[in-house]
Amino acid sequence: MSNVKLAVVYYSMGGTNYQMAKWAEESAKELGAEVRLVKAQELAPQSVIDSNPAWKEFTESTKDVPVVKNDDIEWADAIIFSVPTRFGVMASQMKQFLDTTGGLWAQGKTINKVVSAMTSAQNPHGGQEATLLSLYTMMYHWGALVVTPGYTDPVIFGAGGNPYGTSVTVGQDGKMVEDVEAAVKYQAKRVITVAETFKKGSN
Repeated sequence: MSNVKLAVVYYSMGGTNYQMAKWAEESAKELGAEVRLVKAQELAPQSVIDSNPAWKEFTESTKDVPVVKNDDIEWADAIIFSVPTRFGVMASQMKQFLDTTGGLWAQGKTINKVVSAMTSAQNPHGGQEATLLSLYTMMYHWGALVVTPGYTDPVIFGAGGNPYGTSVTVGQDGKMVEDVEAAVKYQAKRVITVAETFKKGSN
């Protein structure tokens, strides 16, 4: 049984990145990790959300998921982010949260966190890799240990072959085009395994 504490932090409008976060949570728990599933605070005005039935429905269905706080980052040994791309970078909701972690960074409390990330976009070349790299750039400043899936298992190729993190295309119907469940679960297990190894070695 793992003694790793994992925070799975997501932002989602229609449920794709939430679903990937849930798969990551499930996979980590299978290894015995303690998991906190939390979401980035919504920044869009309620009137805008209300004008989009799917967005409104999803927001209401996940209203009980806690909003991520700096305490969750400090608590965690490992963190998995799941966030959609916006013009080739992470959604502003996630960026806004990460911008609040300066205090933790200044105190050295982000050092050696094991981190990984996943993303989605509406077409195969919609900025998935750039989004993950933009998030990892912030993690380098944290002093975190970035753990990507790389090409370490065949499921990565089955999910589209993104070595930086699982990414998925979302069709106009709001459904995932590729089957990425196995890749997400593999990525989560890799994060837990690396975090556990590092934790044992540093004790």
